Amino acid sequence: MAEVKIVYWSGTGNTASMAELVANGVTAGKATPVIVPFEDITPDALAKESVFAMGCPSMGAEQLEESVVDPFVEELKAYVSGKKILLFGSYGWGDGEWMRTWADQMTGAGAEMIVPEGVICNEAPDADAEAALIAAGKALAEAAG
Repeated sequence: MAEVKIVYWSGTGNTASMAELVANGVTAGKATPVIVPFEDITPDALAKESVFAMGCPSMGAEQLEESVVDPFVEELKAYVSGKKILLFGSYGWGDGEWMRTWADQMTGAGAEMIVPEGVICNEAPDADAEAALIAAGKALAEAAG
């Protein structure tokens, strides 16, 4: 059974909950989810995967978390060409600009997005976000083969 890494950073627990929902979808899609905090994996290790998910909430003025996630993503960009990626995260304000920017960075580096603009939710995932995250997890599992 294929493994799918789900890498995340969460400040309040909302993005961690989203990671669990993606994992539920991966399991439903007959693959094995491996949930890993950004702090516990290196960009080099993640670059070895052909399919993976990354989650980060919106921080500050709609940006990625600056001390861990942003430097990780900057380094990872050199390795994402041809990879199938899901991005997800929660926000408390704004309109999702951080996710659109992140998705643009990844597609600009050659990644193929499982969900074109990622999956976002305001605060904790509601029923619509839960369904979208599970469906995206299934799509990750299918892409992993």
